[in-house]
Amino acid sequence: MTEDRSTDAPALRRADWGQAGGASRAEAAADLVAELASRVSPGTRLGTKDELRARCGVSVGTFNETLRLLQTRGVVTVQRGPGGGLFAAEQTPMAKLAHSVLALDASQADVTQALRIRNALEPLLWQDALWHASPADIRDLRLHLERMDAAVEAGDDDAFVRANWRLHARVAEITPNTLLCSLYAALLELVERHALAVRPQPGVSLAQHIHDRCRLHAALVDTLEKRDRETLMRLVAEHDTTTAADAE
Repeated sequence: MTEDRSTDAPALRRADWGQAGGASRAEAAADLVAELASRVSPGTRLGTKDELRARCGVSVGTFNETLRLLQTRGVVTVQRGPGGGLFAAEQTPMAKLAHSVLALDASQADVTQALRIRNALEPLLWQDALWHASPADIRDLRLHLERMDAAVEAGDDDAFVRANWRLHARVAEITPNTLLCSLYAALLELVERHALAVRPQPGVSLAQHIHDRCRLHAALVDTLEKRDRETLMRLVAEHDTTTAADAE
């Protein structure tokens, strides 16, 4: 691979985004691949999935999450078949927009504003999912619900919130609107990195709160399967009760 230094490299690395420390293994692997992509011309082959996974030193499951992060950020494209693999992506306006969101300061004000905008996009995502969700999409969403259920049973609020975010990210993947998906995913990632606490409503225990939120999300997925728009919109309105510290 030859380096292309004729233009400024795009801000593909977390260090360029103002990212705080404490990255997960998937995020660290995404940084490594993004570093490779930032040094070459768009369209350059970075390697096969197995080659890059071995280079990152992570499991298959972790690298699948890494690949999801890279594709959401517009860092790589994937080509199948002979000669395929991961390729450095052209930095489209949508990818640059996502990078701009991720470059925001990690201050409480930024997280609060990101959450407010994310919540405003929720009805659009769920409406698109209502009309475009396939049986395979519904199956995937139910797998995420199972992880949320397991976290509730274990009383693990951090695991619950992370499983919740993965469900929302999967809902965003259903929309055919790539701009909506890209912007929402970038906002979700910003919130996810800097808002981990679960804050119940006054007078409600933490255990009851995450149980209720799990049931609400299960009902949302049920409405997608039934194509029940009226119930979906009511549940989406009920869902939008979050704060920056309760980013579900």
